[in-house]
Amino acid sequence: MAVPKRKTSKARRDKRRSNVWKLATPGMVKCSHCGEFNLAHRVCSNCGYYNGKEIIKMEEA
Repeated sequence: MAVPKRKTSKARRDKRRSNVWKLATPGMVKCSHCGEFNLAHRVCSNCGYYNGKEIIKMEEA
């Protein structure tokens, strides 16, 4: 059975558990129809368009 040769220090353990390597913000892109920023590969929450086509009917305010 494999056994660690040395105790893992608290600093090393906490560095491994930290989220320093994750991206700070998700990939945001401008909607081609209205110009609003939203997540990539998702229907625009402002106008309801995706890939140049209307997916969700949004009521005009």
